[in-house]
Amino acid sequence: MALIKLHGHYFSTATTVVLCCLNEKQVDYELVVIDLLTGAQKQPQYLALNPFGVVPTIQDGDLTLYESRAILRYLARKFKGQGTDLLGSTLSEQAVVDQWCEVEGHSFNTPASVTVYQLLIVPMIGGSTDQAAVEMNVEKLKKVLDIYEERLSKNKYLAGDFFSLADLQHLPRTHYLVNLCGKGDLISSRKHVKAWWDDISSRPAWKKVAEKISK
Repeated sequence: MALIKLHGHYFSTATTVVLCCLNEKQVDYELVVIDLLTGAQKQPQYLALNPFGVVPTIQDGDLTLYESRAILRYLARKFKGQGTDLLGSTLSEQAVVDQWCEVEGHSFNTPASVTVYQLLIVPMIGGSTDQAAVEMNVEKLKKVLDIYEERLSKNKYLAGDFFSLADLQHLPRTHYLVNLCGKGDLISSRKHVKAWWDDISSRPAWKKVAEKISK
């Protein structure tokens, strides 16, 4: 029996980031696919697990947990002694990991998500891309990535010389920007950001997930 039951879908970036974390931590899991296109996430059976009706949700014994970033921290803490240490080994390292996780959540995530939504999701559901929204959010991303470029010119990874949750949290949305939205220039035009992306996106734990993402 799988140790962790994960309810989600490969098309969901919040699900794939958790899948990558499970792979990095070498944790056995069962993926219960929630069909987002048919609205399965809004049905009573799933709402009993997650009243917000979004994915992912995990079940670990008696614990039911949702919100992907909370799930990541839980997995990294519970399985700290196996797989990749994603938290840092000292209090200072852990603080820097937390800092860059917050940067991803507050500075990178929103413009990246809006850009992906406008360029990929809106056309899929029959709408027209709001180019003004794309341009505005791409400009925001450029400013954020300029800061990353400076940081990564001095450190191999965002939190220092070790791969951590701070890097892992960037994988799904950056994958979409680069591979599915035609915005690879945001990464390739910045030498150190490109080296960082080439490194983290080639990790086996992520490649195993990326193969499943619709292209």
